[in-house]
Amino acid sequence: MTFEPLTPEQCRVLGCLIEKEKATPQNYPLTLNSLRLACNQSTNRSPVVDYDEATVDAVLLLLRQQGLIRNVYSPSNRATKYRHVLAEVWHLDAPSEAVIGVLLLRGAQTVGEVKSRTERLAHLPTLEETEAVLERLAAREDSLVLRLDRQPGQKDERWVHLLGGEDHAVALGAVAAPAGGAPSGLAASQGRLDALEVEVLALRAEVDELRSELATFRAEFG
Repeated sequence: MTFEPLTPEQCRVLGCLIEKEKATPQNYPLTLNSLRLACNQSTNRSPVVDYDEATVDAVLLLLRQQGLIRNVYSPSNRATKYRHVLAEVWHLDAPSEAVIGVLLLRGAQTVGEVKSRTERLAHLPTLEETEAVLERLAAREDSLVLRLDRQPGQKDERWVHLLGGEDHAVALGAVAAPAGGAPSGLAASQGRLDALEVEVLALRAEVDELRSELATFRAEFG
C-alpha cells in the first residue's frame, strides 16, 4: 500500500485526532472548533502553530477526500464532528496508532521520549516494547516511520514519521533536539500539566459550542 504524502497541516490535524481519541475519549469525535484548539495547543506540540478555522476546515476536506477521516453527524448536536479512520486504512493496532500520533505532534524523538509521551495514549510499559512498535512500523512495505542516524552531540537515535514524505522526515530530523533527557520528576509534572491543558481546552471548546447554539437559538426564536 502506498499513500499520498501529507502536508504539515494534515499531519497536525491527524495527530490531534489520534491524541484526543485516546486521551479524552469523552470529548471525541471533535468539532471544528475543538480541533482548532487542539492544533494550537502550546504544549505537546512541535512546532506551535496558530491555525484559524478556515485552515482546519480546508485540511479536513482534503483528509476526507483521501479517506482518512469521516464526518460524524448527530441529531442531538448541531455541529458536525470529525474522527480519523487510520486504524482501518493503515491496519494499525492501538500502540502503533499512539506512536504515530506522538510522532505527528512532536517531531523527531528518541525511543524514551516516544515511550513517555504515549503513556496517556497506549500501554507501552518498556523501552523494548516501544522500540518494537517503531521497528514494525519501519519494516512495513509502506514504511510509516524512519530511524534517523545519530547526530554529533546526540546520545540516542531519533525516530520520525514518514507521512509527509522522506524530505519532510529529514527536515524534522534537522530540528535540534535538547541534550539529555528530563528528570523523571520533571517529566511527571509536565505530564500532569499536559493532561490539565487537554481538559481545559476540551471545556473551552464545549463552552464555545454552547454559546454558538445559544446564539442560533436566539436568532431563530428570539
